[in-house]
Amino acid sequence: MKIVFMGTPDFAVGALKALLDAGHEITAVVTQPDKAKGRSGQPVHSPVKQCALEHHIPVFQPKKIKTPEAIEELRKYPADIFVVAAFGQILSQQILDMPPYGCLNIHASLLPRYRGASPIQNVILNGEEKTGVTIMQMNAGLDTGDMLYKKEIDIDRKDTFETLHDKLMVLGGESIVEALALLEEGSLIPETQDDELSCYAPLITKEMGCIDFTKDAYSIELKVRGMNPWPSAFTTYHGKQLKIWEAVAEETEAENGSQDCGKILQVLKDSVVIATGKGILKIYSMQLEGKKRMSAHDFLLGVRMQPGERLGD
Repeated sequence: MKIVFMGTPDFAVGALKALLDAGHEITAVVTQPDKAKGRSGQPVHSPVKQCALEHHIPVFQPKKIKTPEAIEELRKYPADIFVVAAFGQILSQQILDMPPYGCLNIHASLLPRYRGASPIQNVILNGEEKTGVTIMQMNAGLDTGDMLYKKEIDIDRKDTFETLHDKLMVLGGESIVEALALLEEGSLIPETQDDELSCYAPLITKEMGCIDFTKDAYSIELKVRGMNPWPSAFTTYHGKQLKIWEAVAEETEAENGSQDCGKILQVLKDSVVIATGKGILKIYSMQLEGKKRMSAHDFLLGVRMQPGERLGD
């Protein structure tokens, strides 16, 4: 098929490469404008643009995809279908109606659950056991179009946002290739989403990484996993920010009073044990402000944490 592909971050690269490997003709890639990064302020290509350039695919970078000028530019690229994966802009109905097969979106959740901007982080934060990818026929709503194809995977207890993102990136590529093959056969059956089963995955902000030790230990473990690598789960230690990179919750019979939450209970060779609102949290990897990320063992060689001290003060 002839495809105009719209996407921006790493997640979308997996799908773009899979479509190319499957023999589809990508007539253009639409991605967000280059953004200045680092101290130099030099503009940096999006991961999707970089992939497109490597494959000599024309790139279109509109500031606003809905403008008449952008729409006219889109019309220059022949396409049977538009494929969208984390593009970062909302498409108008005029664009959705442009190609014969409309626009398909690769969404990183099992719709109708976790519509919105950050489904991968939110399934971890909420302790879900499964997630997946949904190929959806786009409409004017926010991830509300008919579902065409799904693939499901288990969420491992050790999965972080980073590891789950990479699994779903591969799954997204497999799913769109398989869905397009079924579409060409005429065997895809649209399924209307049940709005009563939906939930929203809000955009992750830096502030959401702050750890509240009055919460139960397992919810804190989920925060550590869901916020890794950005914005990271963090607290303070002696007035300095302390990022927690790896932690495991353990249940205990004793309830901790609010005055004990965040208190260091034990300092072991390979971990630091922290009291929470319910259960204990064993920290295995952390990073003090101005220092490198370290295992708890290496961290404790240079920082002498003591039982009775408190995190978050």
